[in-house]
Amino acid sequence: MNETLVQLRKQLHQNPELSGKENATTNCIIEFVKQYSPTAIISGIGGAGVAVVYEFDKNGPTVAIRCELDALPIIEENTFAHKSDNYGVSHKCGHDGHMTIVAGLANWLSEAEFKKGKVVLLFQPAEETGEGAAKVLEDERFLNLDIDYVFALHNLPGEKMHSIIVKSSFFTATVQSFSIHLKGKKSHASEPENGINPALAVAELIQIIATFEKPNAHSSDFAILTPICIDLGEKNYGISPENVELHYTIRTWSGEVMSTLEDKIKQAANEISNTHQLKAKIDWFEFFPASDNNTECVSFIEKVANQNSIELVEHPRSLKFGEDFGWFSSKYKSAIFGLGAGEDQPALHHADYDFPDELIDTGLLMFKGLITEVLEN
Repeated sequence: MNETLVQLRKQLHQNPELSGKENATTNCIIEFVKQYSPTAIISGIGGAGVAVVYEFDKNGPTVAIRCELDALPIIEENTFAHKSDNYGVSHKCGHDGHMTIVAGLANWLSEAEFKKGKVVLLFQPAEETGEGAAKVLEDERFLNLDIDYVFALHNLPGEKMHSIIVKSSFFTATVQSFSIHLKGKKSHASEPENGINPALAVAELIQIIATFEKPNAHSSDFAILTPICIDLGEKNYGISPENVELHYTIRTWSGEVMSTLEDKIKQAANEISNTHQLKAKIDWFEFFPASDNNTECVSFIEKVANQNSIELVEHPRSLKFGEDFGWFSSKYKSAIFGLGAGEDQPALHHADYDFPDELIDTGLLMFKGLITEVLEN
């Protein structure tokens, strides 16, 4: 293992930042890559994002390698020396490892002898909230880089260490979160008949929404609707409450199924609120479009894995988690692949997860091969 990169990974792990607040993380990345003489460093992309550009002599295709800057609002349970110094924030999705792999390409690119083309190392903010990629694609400076291909990886605990997981078409699910706000009328708890308490309405709504579930992941109409939180009333036993908030996250394979599901939820909320004489409002947020892998890009990934004798796993179905890489796949030829992080590792977003350092070399091999495939063909 490259000890310089291992130390960078541990430094990033120790100093995590939440979505939209990754400025110190960006500065750390810039300080690391600038020693490898990039053609340009473009900061402030889509917020705290940064693009590190390497241009070669002649015009040719441009390939972007994307990773994520942000961490999660999770208290770390690990006790090793590089555990998070930012209490309540930690890298439990492995973005510290993703950044390290992409930053590790800078040294190689500074010595590369490609005759044409351009490579963009993209360090993207705010992936965890589903906002970062969309904002990057609103930035003219990024658009002016004239990207042809975009690649990314995501470490996958539960899969064999170092294996490469690929799938054409949808690699990750379409994800949408929402909240339903019901407003009634407050009253004294001894006289609930003089108010409108939304408790029964929200109980009915939860049961109706449960009927929309299609948990069979092998089905094209797959849909899971996960209740996240309910905020009803307060610990004041003299008051019958008037407001309730109900929060969900929903996952489907396709955007079409998601749209149908959204219509059903709107209809259910309206019918329940009318029945109980409540006012209803729905807020939609944290949208992650499905990552739709391009066939040509997947073939590049398969070829590079085979060239390096890395075990290749064709995944039978899309992964249920959301990834805002889907914004890139809607505009460019692109693909995201999985990097097996070990069958006995804690799962992503668990409080004791830590990205395995031995994956850094595998990730570098894959991205170097993909860049070579694009620039030399």
